[in-house]
Amino acid sequence: MHRFLLYNGEIRDTAERFLSPGQTGLVNGWGVFSTLRVYDGVPFCWERHWPRMRHDAARLRVPMPPDGAAVLADLHRLIEANGAWNGVLRVMVVRNRGGMFEGPAVTNDFDVIAFSTNVPPWGKAMKLGVIPNGRHAASEFAGAKILSWSENLTRYERAREQGLDEVVLLNERGEVSECTSANIFAVQGADLNQARVLTPPLSSGCLPGVTRAVLLGEIRLSGLTVEERVLFPSDLEAADEVFLASTTRELLPVASIEGLRIRSGQVARDRLQQAFSAYIESYVAARRGPVPAA
Repeated sequence: MHRFLLYNGEIRDTAERFLSPGQTGLVNGWGVFSTLRVYDGVPFCWERHWPRMRHDAARLRVPMPPDGAAVLADLHRLIEANGAWNGVLRVMVVRNRGGMFEGPAVTNDFDVIAFSTNVPPWGKAMKLGVIPNGRHAASEFAGAKILSWSENLTRYERAREQGLDEVVLLNERGEVSECTSANIFAVQGADLNQARVLTPPLSSGCLPGVTRAVLLGEIRLSGLTVEERVLFPSDLEAADEVFLASTTRELLPVASIEGLRIRSGQVARDRLQQAFSAYIESYVAARRGPVPAA
């Protein structure tokens, strides 16, 4: 994490102590968050992240600031304070009241907290494990990005200890849902004149990732169609390519999946990454201000 963070509109040093154990959201993971990439000082796709946060907050009864533009302006100040012109932002809204153990010193209904860090060094390709019943698609909170993230962190940490990079989470029907922090895609059709790039539907219990949404809704390439479809592990095994997509990874090929024999092609992924990079460049160019030299 970088030196400064954002706390309710103020830039504060991370060494300061200003949070309280009596904040219900901190004790119980009651809140929402989103992770954004920053390119040349521009928070990428904020107009997608903010509505998703508001949607999830309404489901979880988490109060939210009314003005997303004001939060964005604060994030720009945080980027400048940390010199995080090309990095990662984490934005959280924490509910402060409710439950049995609300602290007496709590004065705000919620806190807006954000911090930045460097882009993780993910490597060139991902080695995955498989977790049965890792997602509950029938849950009313399926697909919500909430502060209770310990299950994902535990699975991710365990995967790393086993020499893996991530895990594929199956739902209660045995369908592929997602990974702990990425959406998954399978490419069908070695002939790129008719290749289909498939990703599980939201009914699988997966998170509606922003990179996923851009690939589904914004990227158009001749000979490639990107669409939702129910997938099973056998579909990953039958695919010509498998790759992950997330805010911090962009598009990363999958080299192996434990227990499955998969192909390691990445021609379609490379074309999509090139198109996605062009989309980022265009997006940033339309919003970029002066960025100090490194």
